Amino acid sequence: MQFTKHDLGHRTGGEIVEVILKGSAANVRLMDSFNFQSYRSGRRHQYIGGHAKRSPLRLQIPNAGHWYVTVDMGGYAGRVESSVRLLPGKLRPFVETPLSTIPSLVRNERQVQYDVFISHASEDKDEVVKPLANTLVANGLSVWYDEFELKIGDSLRRIIDRGIASSRFGIVVLSRAFFAKGWPNYELDGLVTKSVDGDQVLLPIWHNITKDEVVSFSPSLADKLARNTTMQTVEEIAEEIVEVVLGEPVEV
Repeated sequence: MQFTKHDLGHRTGGEIVEVILKGSAANVRLMDSFNFQSYRSGRRHQYIGGHAKRSPLRLQIPNAGHWYVTVDMGGYAGRVESSVRLLPGKLRPFVETPLSTIPSLVRNERQVQYDVFISHASEDKDEVVKPLANTLVANGLSVWYDEFELKIGDSLRRIIDRGIASSRFGIVVLSRAFFAKGWPNYELDGLVTKSVDGDQVLLPIWHNITKDEVVSFSPSLADKLARNTTMQTVEEIAEEIVEVVLGEPVEV
């Protein structure tokens, strides 16, 4: 597969990469050196980004390391030219604060600010969550999604708590698999707490479930306005979420 490579060199976490496309829509991937080598060799890899339909596209480098941006057509016809530039990150400087003034037991060690946190069951990844996360990132949102954030050896509870504490919106993909799992329910407790405190907006997505099932699981969640994958495509839901988060219509 042909692709364009932009070598960003060694970068610090929090920097913003602005990708400018001219021509057709294209797949844009932000990857560290390990995943770039896997991508180039045709092996499975992890990345930030996805199918970009608009330009410029902004992606945030999550941590220090050697980073690359690749642009490809994914086998489709068309031509695209690309350029990149680095922008200062959105990270706020660390200011030591007395614990008594912190409204949560979670301390945001990395001071990362995400637009959305996605809580889900692993059974819903391929059909809903992964395409949702990639579409949100491709439209310029900073997304906490476990495949973007978790690495071997990480403390699952600590990383999840940090992600919840530093996200403005909480997306919850409710399904029968979600209701049966422990970790998604742990995440939901944190998201609901932040929502009740007014620190975060909760955005539920119903996937192959009925209102009665949601009521049985959580009557308070059933009262919230939700989107349903049986009535809208994942792309349509993602576009609406982007509009809510950015406060402006999404170009498609």
